[in-house]
Amino acid sequence: MAIDILLLGKNGQVGWELQRALSPLGEIFALGSAECDLTNTGQLQATVRSLKPAIIVNAAAYTAVDKAESEPELARKINGIAPGILAEEAKKIGAWLVHYSTDYVFDGTQSGAYSEKDPTSPLSVYGSTKLEGEQAIQQADCRHLIIRTSWVFAARGGNFAKTILRLGREREMLKIVADQFGAPTSAELIADVTALCLREVQYRENDDLKGIYHLVAGGDTSWHGYAQFVLEHAARLGCILKCPADNVEPIPTDGYPLPAKRPANSRLDTSKLQREFGLYLPEWTYHAERMLAEIIT
Repeated sequence: MAIDILLLGKNGQVGWELQRALSPLGEIFALGSAECDLTNTGQLQATVRSLKPAIIVNAAAYTAVDKAESEPELARKINGIAPGILAEEAKKIGAWLVHYSTDYVFDGTQSGAYSEKDPTSPLSVYGSTKLEGEQAIQQADCRHLIIRTSWVFAARGGNFAKTILRLGREREMLKIVADQFGAPTSAELIADVTALCLREVQYRENDDLKGIYHLVAGGDTSWHGYAQFVLEHAARLGCILKCPADNVEPIPTDGYPLPAKRPANSRLDTSKLQREFGLYLPEWTYHAERMLAEIIT
């Protein structure tokens, strides 16, 4: 039986892919910031109450990591307060809430991959507000899936890979941070896994699957390694570049200072997600190659 799904953040990288991935599950009411302003509590409540969806998927967020340092209140309204409002409304109508969080809730000092049970300690305003959103959802105790991910990319919108392609066409040499590690994760994968998880929770009679899950692609790399991969694969696809992969110089984090501190280790352990939902997460290079083929050829 078809159900109603409220999707917020329809124009973002993940939101755009969710419109496709969720479409077989039910009727989607996809809204962007123009239709539903997450800083407007009354509008947010009215939207949920009028639609009464079975599922709410919140793909909207304040994602300007460095700008958040100078706009903490705006970041908090969108990342911290709005998810709590959605959770409270979801609780009232018995809806499932899917919310996306980030590796930035950790400080990156741990040596191995972070599990969902590891203590959080954000280094930035962005990370702090995303953690506040997680906590607000848990406090509301609605039926929820909080999905932490990292290093998101897609053919649509701006991201690191597309920036490297542009710079590779313009410059003969690049300097890229080599001491931060994580898994580049495609919006396509995030959306597809979200749909599969929602299909599973719809079939269960209880709420035993609710909670926090880590969702990133398999494997890991550094920003430097990621940049080299992008340029190497782009060259194989026939892209004309001024900067070959060998001309990407590794530098430390302090060699490229930014307003917001980043976690040096963004590796996330996805074993819980794979075990609970019976899923396989491919290596990050699989979707990265697909994205590059789409934007270059």
